[in-house]
Amino acid sequence: MPWPLRWFARVLTVLLALVVVLAGVLVYTVRKSFPQVDGALRLPGLSGNVEIFRDKTGIPHIYADSTADLFMAQGFVHAQDRFFEMDFRRHLTAGRLSELFGTSTLANDKALRTMGWRRVAEQELPELAKETQGFLSAYAKGVNAWLAANPNASDRSLEYSLLKLQGSGGEPEKWTAVDSLAWLKAMAWDLRSNMEDEIDRALAATTLPKARVDQLYPGYPYDRHLPIVNEGAVVRGRFEQQAEPRQRANRLLGQAAKTLDDVPSTMGTADREGIGSNSWVVSGEYTAGGKPLLANDPHLSAALPSVWYQVGLHCRKVTAACPYDVTGFSFSGVPGVIIGHTDKIAWGFTNLGPDVSDLFLEQVDGDSYLYRGEQIPLETRQEQIKVAGGSPVTITVKTTRHGPLINEVVNGAKPSGEANAVALQWTALTPGRTADAIFALNRAGNWQEFKAAAALFEVPSQNLIYADTTGKIGYQAPGRIPVREHGDGTWPVPGWTGDYDWQSVPIPYDQLPSVEDPADGFIVTANNAVIDPSRYRPLLTKDWSYGYRSERIRTLIKDAIKKGPIDADTMSRIQQDSSNGFAETLVPALMRVDLAGPGGRARELLKTWDRSQGLDSAAAAYFNAVWRQVLVLTFGDDLPEAARPTGGDRWYEVVRRLLEVPDDPFWDDVSTKNLKETRDDILRQAMASAYQELADRLGADVKAWRWGDLHQLELVNGSLGTSGIAPIEALFNRGPLAVPGSKDAVNATGWNVQQDYSVTAVPSMRMIVDLSDLDKSRWVNLTGASGHAFHDNYWDQAETWARGDLLPMRSTPESVKKAATNTLRLNP
Repeated sequence: MPWPLRWFARVLTVLLALVVVLAGVLVYTVRKSFPQVDGALRLPGLSGNVEIFRDKTGIPHIYADSTADLFMAQGFVHAQDRFFEMDFRRHLTAGRLSELFGTSTLANDKALRTMGWRRVAEQELPELAKETQGFLSAYAKGVNAWLAANPNASDRSLEYSLLKLQGSGGEPEKWTAVDSLAWLKAMAWDLRSNMEDEIDRALAATTLPKARVDQLYPGYPYDRHLPIVNEGAVVRGRFEQQAEPRQRANRLLGQAAKTLDDVPSTMGTADREGIGSNSWVVSGEYTAGGKPLLANDPHLSAALPSVWYQVGLHCRKVTAACPYDVTGFSFSGVPGVIIGHTDKIAWGFTNLGPDVSDLFLEQVDGDSYLYRGEQIPLETRQEQIKVAGGSPVTITVKTTRHGPLINEVVNGAKPSGEANAVALQWTALTPGRTADAIFALNRAGNWQEFKAAAALFEVPSQNLIYADTTGKIGYQAPGRIPVREHGDGTWPVPGWTGDYDWQSVPIPYDQLPSVEDPADGFIVTANNAVIDPSRYRPLLTKDWSYGYRSERIRTLIKDAIKKGPIDADTMSRIQQDSSNGFAETLVPALMRVDLAGPGGRARELLKTWDRSQGLDSAAAAYFNAVWRQVLVLTFGDDLPEAARPTGGDRWYEVVRRLLEVPDDPFWDDVSTKNLKETRDDILRQAMASAYQELADRLGADVKAWRWGDLHQLELVNGSLGTSGIAPIEALFNRGPLAVPGSKDAVNATGWNVQQDYSVTAVPSMRMIVDLSDLDKSRWVNLTGASGHAFHDNYWDQAETWARGDLLPMRSTPESVKKAATNTLRLNP
């Protein structure tokens, strides 16, 4: 063998040997942190034995004789599977990510310290029921028992081993009750209401007259899309069910928007219009089992591991002292079940979306601000942020009576009748009782107990649907929703006048909309309007989703009722419906436009399109490309970048109205000085540009285009999966998965028209509960039970989820034990 080849062969042998060694080290390190799921372990602090049964998907069902043992074991199990995720969230909610990741997350930490989520959680803990405090403490004991048993980085997870290599991360602190409560603030943040719409309106007004801005926020179409509650009003103080200045503003709000953008998304997505959810419940009158069926699929950003953790929490004998027999979706880091069913009732959530936050423009002068003609001292505090590999950074947080200042005060500006700061008032920055609500829901056994639990669910305000084994169905709107002295919360307002302050008492719970066994026999919530404001005061919000999903679900349920009894398969098919709700409006308009060339050939796809957006649909690929071009061409020249459309159903309504006015100014491209474009010019260009884009990406054969080749989901790990280091990202990220549906289809796989067709928001889980036989219920998570990369359950549910399939949602002891592949016993 020639010398160069011998040298190359030796080098290659050495490299291969190194790869083998490194792979072996990696495999050892990875597997070392996998949890023990069989046999027995001693767990100091337990009062009795606990059994944990897991099926092949790794979903645990926990059986104990006392509530303290039950929640302590839940803390232990969460830590087994997801401790790094929990620790990462703890750092995030406290504004301490820079301790792990250095200066790259400093802006995030500054924003979180300004908001003060953890400070509010600390204030909240002593105000909770003593029982709740005890459950949180028991849960923390379970987490800390796992930590004590796994003292080394390699025992805990691969992430800790990698952080140790770069000299950051340190030793995790003991878990506390406040760590759990702070995560509930993150949930409230991502399910907040119209804060971005409020900023976008104001930013749009810096380039457009108010009348044209109002065109971009049309009223809810009550004549076409029904609200959730169609019967009832406030009577005698109770809800009763019845049959029936530009440049300065631009700069300030741009700074405020930047701060809000720096608050990391935890459950949601940077594309706020992708946040939503579906839930509906059908009376047993129409079901095969004779008892209600309840469906829920919250729409959040795609996370790996999923934001949800499936679990069963069971007192072996349900008594007043140990009242829990609940199965559902939990958050790792928080005891109890957030969405699911007990042995008697089931419930689901969608985002109600009331206006619970306002932006107040303030006049700040030094250490004070103007309010009702007086200079009031600002509240200030210092926050020190530790930075891995660097020196600590100290910031000063300033607060007015309306909330923290979320922008830097404009240097040198004096309060000469102009705003120079923006304060955020938000209900979640006041201590609340949502943690109490979780445990009350988890032990509720009837409608009255459910409503009492819902009264405690203050933030985020959610649409709660209900069903029980007696056959009752219902709906309740809970939450701390402010009442304003003046204004409707849709625009930033001057804080110095006091005219727009919130009243001291929010809307009383008894006045919030509620429905029990409606005449329709079903209830649908999909972020649509809750109730027609012509018969309900005070204002909940003006920024609802526009009802395309809810109306499609209503139509599908009514069609199913006509065909015969509804079963879980019917409910699942509805969850998977991918029909585009705007196609019936836009396609006819496209067909009327003169169009020659290859764009015309592509348009032929739409003539026979059934409006569904399946993976193999060429028509869906072309329609969505046209829709993207319509929005970009129509509004890109008129709006600031931050206010441009992302493609949600608000834009369906905006464009629907514009289609009726061919020469509306929005159709004109202001960048073409000597031309005035009309509706047909833009539609023609959109179709031609869409063809060219897809031809470049998918080839010139229009019949070979597939929506699934464009519309794909990358599962990105929420911490190290965004490191920017390709080998590290490859360890933790998975995918892509081709997925059907689209934004504001029932199968709401959202995407942002300003970017590309990649999926930005998803049904983060799916659940169907059968109240006639709870063991016939079904569920699926987006990824899997485990947070350990390379564990069998890290993302084993993802392909099932992408296909639209569901897994058995077992809950009785017999079915749980029969399906168990692993059994772990925890002993005192």
